[in-house]
Amino acid sequence: MPRQGLDQTDIRILEVLQENGRISNVDLATRVNLSPSPCLARVKELEKSGLIDRYVAVLNPLKVGLSVSVFIHIRLEKQIEEALENFESAIRAYPEVMECYLMTGDSDYMIRVLVPDVQALERFIVDELSKIRGVANIRSSFALKQVKYKTALPL
Repeated sequence: MPRQGLDQTDIRILEVLQENGRISNVDLATRVNLSPSPCLARVKELEKSGLIDRYVAVLNPLKVGLSVSVFIHIRLEKQIEEALENFESAIRAYPEVMECYLMTGDSDYMIRVLVPDVQALERFIVDELSKIRGVANIRSSFALKQVKYKTALPL
């Protein structure tokens, strides 16, 4: 189901589910002004189409001891396909890497890392990241304060 095929009811369903993926079908139907059966059919179609990718619990990083959020810019020695694939394959293995983006500009990649403390960050950079074949430069920036964070996409 392409985005242009969404009507206002589908968009409202997606907005509500992005805020509360555990809402009951009956409550969801009430919120979007449908009866439960057609509401459930729409949700199933949104899931089948891939618009709803998955349902997850979003944890509070501080409550699980991950208080240090760091953005790390990485430059590779070469920007050839093999080097990019090697880096991407390696970076997927690290659970502390929350996000990884291939970038334009001065860095080839930017990753966001969550760790419990500065010592854990040092271990990650020295023992893991710097040992990935082809890494030429690593620059890190600590997040002092999270001003905005959301998981809901604008529709």
